[in-house]
Amino acid sequence: MPWVEEHERGGTKVRRYFRWAPGARRDLSILVLLGIAVAGYGGTTGASGGGSSGPAPRPRSTVTYPVHFEGWDDPRPAPRPTVSYPIRFDR
Repeated sequence: MPWVEEHERGGTKVRRYFRWAPGARRDLSILVLLGIAVAGYGGTTGASGGGSSGPAPRPRSTVTYPVHFEGWDDPRPAPRPTVSYPIRFDR
């Protein structure tokens, strides 16, 4: 995977750039797919490291129903406009 140095082509200056070796993209894509397959297979081995038998316990709910919020029984009054005349915004 060589770096192509800065040069001139047909009177145009070409900056330095990286060029993949022939077949390197295919090889890299195969390597990435193989790595994904190994990572995916690694989580489904079936062996449990905890040493416990049976399914894991389910989480318990910590909520008490019915739910009440602060100020639920004594709500504050809704705000009202402070002026009783119409305000014109067309000017």
